[in-house]
Amino acid sequence: MLRSMTGFGRAEQTMGDKTFIIELKSLNGKQFELQLKIPPLLKPYEFDIRNMLQENLLRGTIDCYVNLKQNGTAKPVVINTDLIKSYYAQIKTLAHELEIDTNAVLSSLLRLPEVVSPSTEIIDKNDFDFFSEVLMIAINELNQHRTEEGKSLEKDLIKRISNINAEEENILKLEPARMQKIRQEINTLLHDNVGKENIDNNRMEQELIYYMEKIDIHEEQIRLRQHCEYFNEIMTGDEESKGKKLSFVLQEIGREINTTGSKAYDAGIQKCVVTMKDELEKAKEQVLNVL
Repeated sequence: MLRSMTGFGRAEQTMGDKTFIIELKSLNGKQFELQLKIPPLLKPYEFDIRNMLQENLLRGTIDCYVNLKQNGTAKPVVINTDLIKSYYAQIKTLAHELEIDTNAVLSSLLRLPEVVSPSTEIIDKNDFDFFSEVLMIAINELNQHRTEEGKSLEKDLIKRISNINAEEENILKLEPARMQKIRQEINTLLHDNVGKENIDNNRMEQELIYYMEKIDIHEEQIRLRQHCEYFNEIMTGDEESKGKKLSFVLQEIGREINTTGSKAYDAGIQKCVVTMKDELEKAKEQVLNVL
């Protein structure tokens, strides 16, 4: 079964005085690209968090937002006195120039960046283990969304490949008449311009065979069928990440379709080729979203 790269997951859990809120969003991408925003208390565990996300999400452009709420009133904090003095000195100088009163400026100073910060620099191991469980809940929810979206992708891709196979069968039906028509046109052209009595029939037959072999599309049709069968096998396989492999197979399908079109010299077959190309482009667009 296919899985999409698009999904969303959210989890919120509380343990003691800490509430972890995690939001995950995934979009399509060639590799694993992570935009991670975590609170300072989790910074020492950033490498572990990134590994968890990569191991479980595999590929895609991932946005991960983590919010940590600390409940209760007794939260030890540290006031950066050196920083607040620096802020105040600059404000006092500016206020003197502008003749502004600096009384009651302390409350504003305390709200400036990094003046007040939690005294704890890192959460303990038990808290991180709990956070990891919450993160896995969000990851599992995102993967569930990916699976649901993958069902729609798989249904559409099966339809596209089926349409390509149907056009390939139409080409097989048109092929005998195409070869006969080309043979007749060459004979007519030679008779009109060279004259029937001036034609070496043995030499002409040899040249016809050589030309017919050059424009024969039998091998292309065999390879096209094989590529389509392989594409369907990959979709139903057990691999978790299939998008890149499916994309490579579509490239091979495209080569056989293009070669068929360049050898066709037949309006009916060219129409089939155009339809196959249209279905192929739609399949390529969908595969971009496959994990």
